Amino acid sequence: MRATVQAEVVEVAHRLFTEQGFDGTTVDQIAAEVGLSRASLFRYFGTKEDIVLGRLEETGRQIAAELAARPDDEQPWDALRRAFDVLTRINEAAPPEQVLSYLRMLQETPSLRARHHEKQLGWKKLLVPEVARRWV
Repeated sequence: MRATVQAEVVEVAHRLFTEQGFDGTTVDQIAAEVGLSRASLFRYFGTKEDIVLGRLEETGRQIAAELAARPDDEQPWDALRRAFDVLTRINEAAPPEQVLSYLRMLQETPSLRARHHEKQLGWKKLLVPEVARRWV
């Protein structure tokens, strides 16, 4: 049930962000269209930015899993590079106009850019131990 509600919120939010821009869309508008209260929406997503970027934590885990699955004799840089192919596969699965819209929104919205960077920095704790293991 939780995943269904989250998916609906993301879908509605992305449509509104595309129509009105990220900063031009309020959390109250998103909540109202989905039929949630503002407080309920924040039980699913910590921030408005997390509605857009919520999947980044899972993406980091997927990259870490890909890295761990790479052959042990592969050079650390090559293994890390191949692990990031996860991002290519994710982007290939989405319609090009959706990916482009997402990337534009990230580029044009300072709060999203900052939160995106923060979430990607969180990937370090997942990736560094495996890279360090390979370096020895």
